Amino acid sequence: MALFGKDDRMQRPEDARPFVVGGPTHGGEVASGDPTAQAHLAKGSRIEGKLTFEGSVQIDGQVEGDIEAQDSVTVGETAVVNAQINAGTIVLKGKVTGDIIARKRVELRAPAKLIGNITTPSVVIHEGVVFEGHCSMGGGVEAKTEKTDKKVALFPKEERISNALRLPTEAVK
Repeated sequence: MALFGKDDRMQRPEDARPFVVGGPTHGGEVASGDPTAQAHLAKGSRIEGKLTFEGSVQIDGQVEGDIEAQDSVTVGETAVVNAQINAGTIVLKGKVTGDIIARKRVELRAPAKLIGNITTPSVVIHEGVVFEGHCSMGGGVEAKTEKTDKKVALFPKEERISNALRLPTEAVK
């Protein structure tokens, strides 16, 4: 397991570069991506396992496993991700195979390719995106954890058929 993110013991100066695994950064900002990301998995990096981030992360390399972030996950155009992603906000531009769960929002930007399911209260899909899967937006992620008191009446198959074949008494007269 790899743990990247902000830590009270390791505060970095505001002008310092984010934590980077892999390739170079440009001008103190994350290469080709989110300048606010606190961690960056650069193009050319390859990681397997469960990744946990307290802040936000930019992914431009290859990841296989699970990704969890408190803030946002941005998957860049060069990224190839085979993982379940769970975060507050998820922005996809690269290739992802796996389910994604966002507490706030999911945005798929071209040329993104997602093969998996989306669970989120808000989703934006731009033109040029390939999405193969199901999308569930019913009340957000929090609603899935709440128990509901819905009751369902089940009738035996014979009773359903006989009721469906009966005509109302008004129609017979």
